[in-house]
Amino acid sequence: MNTLTKSDITSLLKPRESSSSKRDHGHALLVAGQKGTMGAAVIAAKAGLRSGVGLLTVSVPSDERGIVQSSIPEAMLLMREDNHIPFEHYTAIGIGPGFGTGNDSEALLTDVLKHATCPLVLDADALTILSTNEKLFDYLPAETIITPHHAEFDRLFGDHHTTEERIQTAIHKAHEYNIILVLKGHQTAIITAEQVFYNSTGNAGLAKGGSGDALTGMITSFLAQKYPPLAAAKLAVYLHGLAADSCLQEQSMESMIISDVIDNLGKAFNSLRT
Repeated sequence: MNTLTKSDITSLLKPRESSSSKRDHGHALLVAGQKGTMGAAVIAAKAGLRSGVGLLTVSVPSDERGIVQSSIPEAMLLMREDNHIPFEHYTAIGIGPGFGTGNDSEALLTDVLKHATCPLVLDADALTILSTNEKLFDYLPAETIITPHHAEFDRLFGDHHTTEERIQTAIHKAHEYNIILVLKGHQTAIITAEQVFYNSTGNAGLAKGGSGDALTGMITSFLAQKYPPLAAAKLAVYLHGLAADSCLQEQSMESMIISDVIDNLGKAFNSLRT
């Protein structure tokens, strides 16, 4: 079993050069949120910014833009009704949290899959769309990261009875489509065609709404900073869990919410350097 350790993650983390500028740390785009689910966009964006990306833009419906502007003034906005994504501006794209599953969402996801030239992360509603449109798998760029929990995994690939069964299917699908799967759960697994890595951080306080949205924001952030996809997945999963473990100094697993986890990302980063 390959279990992620502190030394593994520390060896991946790039030093932050004192002379660097925001442009040196990438520009991420998050396509997230709609009426009633803008919290997913806010959570993903906050987690992305706390993970070190230089610039972050959030694609949202124009009627909902005030929620992002007031919650995260550090983020820029792209109005979804413009129906145009300037792909050349971004070094990574995350799509799916609270995004919706209607025809407009499907069309936008298809456009991203066909035309994006940067690394991608697919989560939540993007995975639901993928599960009902198998042809979209043919458009997944190499090393796209998908982040299903168990129910989403089964919608994508059929019913499974155990995590071990899902791992075996995930290895097969990683090989078939040349993708990386982050199978979220009690012990989150990062799966490629050749290897499976199990996370060693985190606790049951993460078993709440918003945890996956934060993880998507973090993976997107690391991809935008030019980490290779597998390294980005490892860093995000480990630090996401480590920040949750740090929360237990002040919260219980019952009282912890994902905003607490995001607020503890600084402690998680710093603990890697001690």
